[in-house]
Amino acid sequence: MGKGEARPVRIIGLPTDTHSSFLRGAASAPAAIRSALWSEAGNAACENGLELGSDIPIEDIGDLPLREDAGDRALIRDAVARAIADGAFPLALGGDHSVTFPIIEAVAAAHGPVDILHIDAHPDLYDDFEGDPLSHASPFARIMERGLARRLVQVGIRTLNRHCREQAARFGVEIVAMRDFTLDAVPGLDGPVYLSLDIDGIDPAFAPGVSHVEPGGLTVREVLALIHRIRAPLVGADIVEFNPTRDVGGITAALAAKLAREIASVAVVNGRP
Repeated sequence: MGKGEARPVRIIGLPTDTHSSFLRGAASAPAAIRSALWSEAGNAACENGLELGSDIPIEDIGDLPLREDAGDRALIRDAVARAIADGAFPLALGGDHSVTFPIIEAVAAAHGPVDILHIDAHPDLYDDFEGDPLSHASPFARIMERGLARRLVQVGIRTLNRHCREQAARFGVEIVAMRDFTLDAVPGLDGPVYLSLDIDGIDPAFAPGVSHVEPGGLTVREVLALIHRIRAPLVGADIVEFNPTRDVGGITAALAAKLAREIASVAVVNGRP
């Protein structure tokens, strides 16, 4: 791969948490992740040897002017569609998990139904959580009922209640529960692949800056291994549910930034769909 051949990674900030339950604060995450990403405390190197800004072209369009109203869905969908049309890899920094639904709408419009690798403590399959069908607890119900994904593989789940089990069976979701987790238990995906990474999928010992603390999660190294095991072309990714108001010493911000680097490096190595 020559330096001029890599598709650019376009960072899209999505500062919204209007569809959050329990606590708000994730709207301030994009700025915190950017600060950690370019902090002089680290450098631009990725674990596969590539570097942001040289081997991996970066386009950061800043945060979308979200108003936390019904128009936000179209703003998110349009920004992702533009990135794809421009030949860029859309890397969205949330925000709460509700943003994944309009992102996938745009991705599927361009590529057809995709394979989704979803890392999370929660399955986010509620049909209508607390009267909000667009809740951050519901995006994958909306995605699956509209046929936007061929496969949905969920990893790290450790809060599967009866309703979500029924929803998973209804939609044919493949769940690797945390109590059964091994890397080998996670099926490979043929692609194109979309990666949705909820920070609370990681154990709170490593990621305290989340609204919904759920012990017993993935280690950082396990998540990095999951990312680097993806062999199919990536068509987009999001990092969501980081709540800087709950962080301790910038630990979770630094983690989110590292995950952004590693996702970008895999997107470049795996190539275009």
